[in-house]
Amino acid sequence: MRRRPHRSAGLLATGTLVIAAAGTLTGCASGSSSPSSSAGPELKITGAYMPAPSTDTMAAGFFTVTDSGGADTLTSVTSDLSDEVTMHATEDGAMREKNSFAVPAEGTLDFASGGNHLMFAKLSHKPQQGEKVSVELHFAKSGTVRISMPVKSATYNPKTGH
Repeated sequence: MRRRPHRSAGLLATGTLVIAAAGTLTGCASGSSSPSSSAGPELKITGAYMPAPSTDTMAAGFFTVTDSGGADTLTSVTSDLSDEVTMHATEDGAMREKNSFAVPAEGTLDFASGGNHLMFAKLSHKPQQGEKVSVELHFAKSGTVRISMPVKSATYNPKTGH
């Protein structure tokens, strides 16, 4: 009868040793991966604007994402202005809706007139020049980035300021 408790104690000690070793290995594994996780994306959004829409149902939006870190992906965009904000690319002269856009490491992603752009459909109201539209950019790694998109004149061109 005495063997059984002694044997159980031995099994318990062995089990504790295995769990302790597993915890040590887990700690080593997470410590060795931390340098790669520190190379995450570092995003900055600049040049955001919306040309004053000519209709009360649709508008476009533009901005630049500059990444000074690791790669990320723009997965969606939301706004109080519209329940339907979609992302588009202009490829071979045709506008095509896209589900996501890659943000290159140490690079930029441009949303500019004639190229990548946002489309706001079924507007809650027609934004006027001088108004600011709240927009949330949703990234795979960086999470949500909120920006304020000023409404510019319908003919605004950021290169000339008009």
